Amino acid sequence: MKPLPDPRARRAAKQARMLEVLALFRVVFKSVRRHYQSVERRAGVRGAQLWALAQIAEQPGLRVGELARALAIHQSTASNLLRDLERAALVTRERTPEDQRTVRLRATRRGQEVLKRAPKPLIGVLQQALSDLPADHLDALQADLERVVAALRPRDPAARRTPLSEL
Repeated sequence: MKPLPDPRARRAAKQARMLEVLALFRVVFKSVRRHYQSVERRAGVRGAQLWALAQIAEQPGLRVGELARALAIHQSTASNLLRDLERAALVTRERTPEDQRTVRLRATRRGQEVLKRAPKPLIGVLQQALSDLPADHLDALQADLERVVAALRPRDPAARRTPLSEL
């Protein structure tokens, strides 16, 4: 029969694992920050703006609500991103002749140029890394992060709809 480890040794091992996980979070955050700094320096737009622009260029005629869903942000946040992109002449909003309430989005030539000079991936390094994970790994990560978020005090549920580049 194998003896149970000393409780102090178990606590020390758990503490070491916690610190290693914390270090990995730091790598994630720093990588995301560096990518967004590179986006701003090379493309002249914020990371969330670049992602929105890339979605619009990939799907000409996209509607604002569809863009918000594609970026997992609130529709008012998408509208704010679009306002800035439109001011910079990177996107246009076009009303459809059939229904003047419906607005379709299109990337301008200038918007396309921004996408060409922007660092890849256009969606962001964390989004790309998550997209590349196998489904079962993504499921496990989601479940584990939900437990971490549930343990946070205080937590900000509105952060779920805030672009990473704006945190």
